[in-house]
Amino acid sequence: MSAVPDSVDATLALLGEGDYIADRSLATATFLALRLGRPLFLEGEAGVGKTEIAKVLAETLGRRLVRLQCYEGLDVASAVYEWNYSRQMIEIRVAEAAGETDKERLESDIFDRRFLIERPLLQALEPDLAGPPVLLIDELDRADEAFEAYLLEVLSDFQITIPEIGTIKAEKPPIVIVTSNRTREIHDALKRRCFYYWVDYPDAERELKILSLKVPNAPAALRREVVGFVQKLRAADLFKLPGIAETIDWAQALTELDALTLDPETINDTLGALLKYQDDIAKIRGSQAAELLQQVRQEMSEAGAA
Repeated sequence: MSAVPDSVDATLALLGEGDYIADRSLATATFLALRLGRPLFLEGEAGVGKTEIAKVLAETLGRRLVRLQCYEGLDVASAVYEWNYSRQMIEIRVAEAAGETDKERLESDIFDRRFLIERPLLQALEPDLAGPPVLLIDELDRADEAFEAYLLEVLSDFQITIPEIGTIKAEKPPIVIVTSNRTREIHDALKRRCFYYWVDYPDAERELKILSLKVPNAPAALRREVVGFVQKLRAADLFKLPGIAETIDWAQALTELDALTLDPETINDTLGALLKYQDDIAKIRGSQAAELLQQVRQEMSEAGAA
C-alpha cells in the first residue's frame, strides 16, 4: 500500500507510474480530492480517460478497486445490498423443525449480517488491510435520479442505513471517483459533495505522449500522423468525436496492418476503429479523409521546416 501523494508533483508522478499522462490541472484536482477526502467527480465525453484514473489510482496506491457500473433501473439491491432470501428460508425451516417458537428471536437471527449480500457500495465501506479501497461509480448519468439521490448519504457521511440492522459507517472513507458522460445533468446536491473536474480531449502534444506510451511498437511517423488526423477530426461536425481510447484503438489496428504511415485507402478501411456511427464514417470516408490527411502532412512539413 502506498501513501496518498503529498503534492501535485507527487500526484503527477503517481499517475505516471500507472502510465496515465495527465495535465497539471487534472493532477491538481486529483491531489486535492485525495487530501481533502472528497469524492472526485469527473465529467467529459466518452473515451477521454475518466474511468482509467480510478484504475490507475487503485493500482499505484495498492488499493482494492470496487466498481459500480451504473445503468437505467439500477436499484439498492444491485448497488448496495440485498438479503439472501434462500438462506433465510432455510434458517426458518431449521428453526421450525427444532421447535423454535420465539418469533422475535427468529427475526433477529435471520436479519443478521451473515445473511447479507454486499454489493459494491457496501463493500467499499468495509475495512481493508491494504487501506480504504477506490470506489468507482462509473457513468452515473445513466442511472435514474432516484438512485442519484440515494448516493447523497453515502457521499456525505460514507455510511449506509439498513433498516433491519442500522447504520454501517466506514472506519476510513474510500477514495471515490464518480464519472459522467453528461448524457443528462447531475443534480447540484451531489456535485456539491464532490471536487469537480471536466476531462477534455488531450491536445496534440499530450495525445502523442499517450500514444507513444500505449502503442510503443507503432512507427513514430505513423503515431504523429494518427494524432494529427484525430485532432483534425475533432474539429469536424461529427455526431461522436473520437476520444483518446479510439485513437489508441486505431493506432493498434494500423500497427497490426503493418502500416508505416497513413494513406487514404487505409484510412477508409479502418475508420470503424475510430468512428462509431455510420453517418460519421460516410461523411469522412473518401475525399474528406484524403483532404484531412493532406492538411496533416502539410502542417507536419511546415513544422519540420521551421
